[in-house]
Amino acid sequence: MANPLAGEVTITIDGVPHCAKLTLGALAELEDALDEDNLLNLVQRFETGRFASRDVVALIVAGLRGGGWTGTATDLMTADIGGGPVEAAKLAATLLARAFTPPA
Repeated sequence: MANPLAGEVTITIDGVPHCAKLTLGALAELEDALDEDNLLNLVQRFETGRFASRDVVALIVAGLRGGGWTGTATDLMTADIGGGPVEAAKLAATLLARAFTPPA
């Protein structure tokens, strides 16, 4: 479903696959949600393993919204993300990496 070369990731919520992508608008929303003045700080938190669950949720929501999803972080609080919290963290890190990796 998702095209990795376009920065996309598939995230399964309550058994339904969704395409997620960190568009420029989604990145701006992410900065605002995490009260970060730049995304380099967030990237560094993921690279060093110092990220919080709110970082993961914010990244997942921003990516889903970049993919066209109209939900909110509140919608994810009771949702089942395929693979659980560990997979959600991996998907969030993948979203972030793909957003800043030029296509091959």
